[in-house]
Amino acid sequence: MHRSSPSGCWGFYGKDRMFSAQVRAHRRRLGMTQEDLAAKTGVSVRTIRNLEAGQTARARPGTVRLLADAFVLAGAERDRFCRSALDGTDQQPADKAPTSAAGTPPAHGRPVPAQLPADVAGFVGRADQLRQLTKLLDDHDRPAAVVISAIAGTAGVGKTALAVHWAHQTLDRFPDGQLYVNLRGYDPDQPATPAEVLARFLTALGVPGTDIPADLDERAARYRTELTGRRLLIALDNAATVDQVRPLLPGTGSCLVLVTSRDSLAGLVAVNGAHRLDLDLLPPADAITLLRRLIGHRVDADPDAAATLATQCAHLPLALRVAAELAVARPTTPLAELVIELADQQHRLDLLDADGDPRAAVTAVFSWSMRHLPVDAARTFRLLGLHPGPDIDAYATAALTDTSLSQARLALDRLARAHLVHPTGPARYGMHDLLRAYATTLTTAHDSDADRRAASTRLFDYYLVTAAAATQQLRLVDAHGRPGTAAPATTPTPELAGPGTALRWLDTERPCLVAAAAHTATHGWPAHAVRLSMTLYRYLEGGHYIDALTIHAHARDAARQAGDPAGQAHAQLGLGTINVRLGRLELATEHLVQASVLFRQAGDLIGQARVLTNLGVVEDHRGHYQAAADRLEQALALYQQTCHTIGEAMALHNLGVAEDHLGRHQAAADRLEQALVRYRRLGYPREEAMTLHNLGLAAMGLGRYQEAADRQEQALALIRQLGYPRGEAWALYGLGSVQTRLGRPDQAIALHTQALTLFRESGERGGEIRALNGLGEATLAAGRPADALTHHTAALSTSVIPDQQARAHTGAGRAHHILGDLVRARHHYEHALALHTRLGSPDAHDVGACLIALDASPDTGHDQHD
Repeated sequence: MHRSSPSGCWGFYGKDRMFSAQVRAHRRRLGMTQEDLAAKTGVSVRTIRNLEAGQTARARPGTVRLLADAFVLAGAERDRFCRSALDGTDQQPADKAPTSAAGTPPAHGRPVPAQLPADVAGFVGRADQLRQLTKLLDDHDRPAAVVISAIAGTAGVGKTALAVHWAHQTLDRFPDGQLYVNLRGYDPDQPATPAEVLARFLTALGVPGTDIPADLDERAARYRTELTGRRLLIALDNAATVDQVRPLLPGTGSCLVLVTSRDSLAGLVAVNGAHRLDLDLLPPADAITLLRRLIGHRVDADPDAAATLATQCAHLPLALRVAAELAVARPTTPLAELVIELADQQHRLDLLDADGDPRAAVTAVFSWSMRHLPVDAARTFRLLGLHPGPDIDAYATAALTDTSLSQARLALDRLARAHLVHPTGPARYGMHDLLRAYATTLTTAHDSDADRRAASTRLFDYYLVTAAAATQQLRLVDAHGRPGTAAPATTPTPELAGPGTALRWLDTERPCLVAAAAHTATHGWPAHAVRLSMTLYRYLEGGHYIDALTIHAHARDAARQAGDPAGQAHAQLGLGTINVRLGRLELATEHLVQASVLFRQAGDLIGQARVLTNLGVVEDHRGHYQAAADRLEQALALYQQTCHTIGEAMALHNLGVAEDHLGRHQAAADRLEQALVRYRRLGYPREEAMTLHNLGLAAMGLGRYQEAADRQEQALALIRQLGYPRGEAWALYGLGSVQTRLGRPDQAIALHTQALTLFRESGERGGEIRALNGLGEATLAAGRPADALTHHTAALSTSVIPDQQARAHTGAGRAHHILGDLVRARHHYEHALALHTRLGSPDAHDVGACLIALDASPDTGHDQHD
């Protein structure tokens, strides 16, 4: 049997029409042309065409990786895409795992991040530095980090290009993937913090959001643990200080860190043993070579002018590329004439100082390029300096510039051709930090304060309006949590035709929405920060926990400073809800209590009911089921008093779950039926499906197994229709549990295995533990007690949920009992009985019966385990 590598794409080769069809289908799904895909990946258009036509015999592994990145594929979808590129003769034997070039097997069963940007087109020179990097990789005593710094702090010298180019040359040496982050160290407003980066890295490494620690030191420790035994390349781009980098260093020699910075980061070298690799200006010959690649034969036709142009650009790659593009755009103008024009621009701006600062030359080239842009494109460039996010699309650009969508697209296209912006993804663009700073300087000088504020307000309005439309399309709103926002009259917004499109928009724009929340909270738009928090509340609680904490915290601070207690209450509610998901119950309770006080002061009964609902969930997580039911009854009364039907449905739903945990299965079913009626009437299909799932669990508690199976089947069908993987996992788990009761353990095992995979992919730890216990019960029913013990032990090792701990102890006790280890069986039964008794669970009676049966068993002589 073929054993596929969890390393995703490394070492895989493509061959047939299936792979060609997949490339074509993914490209069309994203609305990309072949040219768009080539620009995104750095792969030639000819290669793309040949791949799609099935005319390429072998796709290089690097190409497969780049395509998977461009299509934003992850997890199982990424693995399927990469496996479709396999030639059957290249499969590894079943008894031999694939290995890296260095002979180290990849970390099986773990996600393989592939975050490296596309390679730099037309990379020139740096042969000595490339050799040094490779030598460091080959050296057994290599440092944990290599600092690629610029002499005299020069920006635009090509630090990132060198790091990315070398990394692409050595991808096969890092079979467990690459992590990449732009630390934005020289951004005055939004430098990346180590805590934020660690959260992103841990997520990419497969750590569920609920398991990411809140404390920076604990987060860094978990990061080092996750890297143990893995061979990864970690690229930390644009670092400003040692403190920004140090928490991101691994604790294992199997990983290599590349750090780019304008600073030498001497402390990293002195304390952490990093190796410093200084990068100077391009040598004259390499600068001419770069111009030749970019401009063509005109460089050789007038070598003196080309040499002068390279000097005017200070041999800086960024300036050379901008100047070359301007030359290409004017093919009939001799290079000598362009050189005279640039010299005049430099003199007129008086930017070249006595020391010949290369950064002055960069600014001169930027200014020269700007003179030849159309007025609309130049204005667009200036205003892009106001955008706080990592990249931007045409819709946000249209909002920022108050233009049509076609005008925004044309401006972005012109700026991209001039190398003043660069593609970051399909129809998305970013800016080099030097260009961002230059754009900010220009807009400050040329646009009035009122115009700049109006532009930013249009942008933030656009994000709010479109986010509200997306969450409405997904039915992730309710009347209380939806702030009123008026759509700007002249700003185009994307057509979010269906839940899939809406979800893709939210997922794509989430980094920009986080940046917008931070900027609006600290730069004079507090109401926007609060509204973003409220609008995104239910979307973020679906698994984007770290971003949720950031957005809600900014909203809380903005509301507090603006004297908006209602906004502060909503933000505290958001913080409380997310901390419940993360299992931080004490912190969640603190936030929820503060929210309750504020809602009560405002006379907001619905807000108080929402807090009570969440406090009921907290009590349920603690195993205090009667206390949970009491809180939820109070919430239900408030919802009914205010005629808030969707809130009433949610309270009934949660109350049904608490009743089921108390063993009151008929009462649970009654509550859930009432919730189901409301969800269907209001049109909330996700909630309807999850209620059907819980109704199935209640029916199982009543012993009505066929009814339970029918409910789970209905839930599963609806959830698959909606494309909701988290809900699918729960329905599969519920159906598997019923199949075990119906005496169909093989079917149950298959269902629980599918559920376990989905739970792990989504990071739903509570579901994962339940699926493990379900697998344990199913394998025991199938006559495989050793396998059952493995699954229950795995559940015990991670569970902090009292009823699931009791369930795992019971299952482990039964497995040990069948295997004849009565001492260990008694140990687990007694733990289970204590937990069930404390919880007031009726399952305590069943465990007591197990202990009685154990006492009746003959002594098997396993006292050595006592």
